[in-house]
Amino acid sequence: MKFSGIKAIAFDLDGTLIDSVPDLAIATGLTLASQGLPECTEDQVRTWVGNGARTLLRRALTWAQGAAVSDDELDRVMQDFMQYYSQYLEQHSRLYSGVTDVLQAFKARSLPLALVTNKPYRFTEPLLRGFDIDKYFDLVLGGDSLPEMKPSPLPLVHVMEHFKINADELLMVGDSRNDILAAKAAGAMSIGLTYGYNYGEDIGLCGPDAVCDHFLEILAMVVPRQAVLELELR
Repeated sequence: MKFSGIKAIAFDLDGTLIDSVPDLAIATGLTLASQGLPECTEDQVRTWVGNGARTLLRRALTWAQGAAVSDDELDRVMQDFMQYYSQYLEQHSRLYSGVTDVLQAFKARSLPLALVTNKPYRFTEPLLRGFDIDKYFDLVLGGDSLPEMKPSPLPLVHVMEHFKINADELLMVGDSRNDILAAKAAGAMSIGLTYGYNYGEDIGLCGPDAVCDHFLEILAMVVPRQAVLELELR
């Protein structure tokens, strides 16, 4: 098994565990409307997420105005976005199929799990609690928890230090090139998911160690086959 030596797993959040775009799209649309700008579509927002809320809003404003956005303007409008997203955080987002079963299976085998997202921490914890998956994670890092976010290797290096493991003992699971690039830079293993948000690009082009079409496939790559069969027989 390629990942038999893994001693901890780090998961991305948006596009990996949770489809959060529906609520992000509502918040983004309301923010644009509050500035007298045209509202965007959910499909557009799917191509803008992945680098944190600030970059999402910058992309939305640039599209709506047809021009670059100054940092001062972004700071001002960002306040509205944060307020709107707080209101719609769990309204239409959904947990991807198989997520709870897989996290539970890993936890039952005492495999340390970390959540490493570029989403602001103030939104990350409530979202995890709302879907009742916060209990599976031993460490949670938001995009503002450290000085740098993915694709910087810093968050994953922090995870290694926290769990006291080597780089080749950590597996990063995510849906975008930021996840895969962060893993490569940190020397960690990686699995790319095809169903998330990756700017319309094939996740396989980023060069992850493996590619999965469904979350349940991750389990079979990390634990013995018998454990997977037990889960399927439930």
